[in-house]
Amino acid sequence: MARRRVPRAVFDYLDGGAEGEVTLRENCRAFEDLTFRPRHAVALAECDLRTRALGLDLSLPVMLAPVGYSRLMHPGGEVAAARAAGRAGTAYILSTVSGHKLEHVQAASAGPVLYQLYLMGGRAAAEAAIERARVAGFAGLVVTIDTAVAGIRERDHRNGMKELVGPDVLPKVPFVPEILRHPGWLLGFLRDGGIQPLPNVVIPGQGPMPLLDVAAALAASTVTWEDLEWIRAAWRGPIVVKGVLTAEDARRAVDEGAAAISVSNHGGRQLDGVQASVRALPEVVAAVGTRVEVWMDGGIRRGADVVKALCLGARAVLCGRAYAYGLAAAGEAGVDRTLEILRADLDRTLRLLGCPSVAALDRSYLNVPKSWQ
Repeated sequence: MARRRVPRAVFDYLDGGAEGEVTLRENCRAFEDLTFRPRHAVALAECDLRTRALGLDLSLPVMLAPVGYSRLMHPGGEVAAARAAGRAGTAYILSTVSGHKLEHVQAASAGPVLYQLYLMGGRAAAEAAIERARVAGFAGLVVTIDTAVAGIRERDHRNGMKELVGPDVLPKVPFVPEILRHPGWLLGFLRDGGIQPLPNVVIPGQGPMPLLDVAAALAASTVTWEDLEWIRAAWRGPIVVKGVLTAEDARRAVDEGAAAISVSNHGGRQLDGVQASVRALPEVVAAVGTRVEVWMDGGIRRGADVVKALCLGARAVLCGRAYAYGLAAAGEAGVDRTLEILRADLDRTLRLLGCPSVAALDRSYLNVPKSWQ
């Protein structure tokens, strides 16, 4: 549905990955290496899907990951996704590259909202955004560490994504026919004002950053471990370090005061050729033990994927593309439907495993390849 509704440039922006998309494919395929060990002849009146992550009570162990400029997929964008997450009783994580003001996103959700931080625009812009998020009541700060530069997403180059987010989209002749084939999307895009500056990246003396400047801004604002000190001081709340794939980085994140770690390869959109997130998960869990929570994102498409990640030690997972497809297909109702599907998948998988709750999941419910040990 999303593929039919939005122009190819928009669909491939949300669907694609870096370079040859090896890691993008492996994120999903790696789950096939894990098979279940069910306990049969178990009668369960109901299964408890609730969990607690970062001190937040969630109705299911799935949070909505930060997806940059969701407003491009549907005018409701981040506000619609946050509202759907709150209705489902789970958390939404707002990207720095958001088309809606963070205050509006927080106000839209009945559930917890976290802010994902890039240092785009420099330290002063980041500190201003952190303070706004703190005042607005955001529940946590998610610091992404795997964006030293923006990955090369070859689909975006082929499809004219840079032209689409530029200031003069319609005169770019090679891409006009594809855009005009999606009149419903185009009408909504134009009514929404087209591409607008990033309202949560306000550069002192200049104002909001234009969306066109994002790639250059990322390259100029790499997060380092040393930055965690001033980020902690500015935020004064729980911090999640996102983008960890090794035991070494996991232990360093704990040393720098992380309350949780998200095992992530950025959905296969940064460095192509790194291992699948779920494949890296056991190493990170073993490295940090019970000192901090471990989350995971990358390749989550079904409830069974969520269950496998939890069996390997994740407290919760983040899903990005799954709900972005729903958002692009049908706006807020599409995000609702995505969460309904995942909730039903989770319940059914637990029942077939003979497991009463997500809290009871552990490795005994999985066959894990010896190479993963």
